[in-house]
Amino acid sequence: MASGQLTRAEALACSGCRHACHVMLYSDTKTQLFGKIPIKHIILMRFDGLLGFPGGLVNPSEETLEAGLGRELLEELGMALPISVEDHVDSCHAPASSPSSSRLITHFYVKKMEEEQIREVERAAASTATDHGQEVLGMVRVPLYITKGGGGLSSFLSHSFIGNARSQLVDALLHFNLVHPKELHKALTHSLKTHAHTAEDLQAALALSEAKRKRF
Repeated sequence: MASGQLTRAEALACSGCRHACHVMLYSDTKTQLFGKIPIKHIILMRFDGLLGFPGGLVNPSEETLEAGLGRELLEELGMALPISVEDHVDSCHAPASSPSSSRLITHFYVKKMEEEQIREVERAAASTATDHGQEVLGMVRVPLYITKGGGGLSSFLSHSFIGNARSQLVDALLHFNLVHPKELHKALTHSLKTHAHTAEDLQAALALSEAKRKRF
């Protein structure tokens, strides 16, 4: 078992720990893009500008993990989706990146759906979800292809993710054979280059804003 990972029983037995459940929803698709056939996934743009999977905090003393996740999905996606124990992939301690992550255990689920069901969820998320436009700013699909210029999955992985969401995505892509390991390695390599370029752009933007700030 990887460092930080827990069995479901160990996670639930943790005294004083908080719990958060998230799920990746995906479907096969016949839609072609540039001759490729990407598999589509749902991921959310959070209120704080970070990418993360749908879900949230649950209280195992009052509800099962799956029931709590279902409640969060209804709020964020506008639909009650049945999540089962069989959809559970792993549980682990959240990265200690901020005080809010202290003693937080994250539970990750993956659920396969039909493509039309995915579309129904997308429509509901934009029209009936109570959190739409507030805690959730929108839904995007993960492009599972790499363009010649390094776009697609490479660019997507270079965005900012909440907590361990990026690692959860990468692990799921490998675990469910959704992307060939060689292609994923290529995408991550391109993503690192994008990060370096983005850092340079941010430094230039910071210098520009600092120069204008001094004028006032």
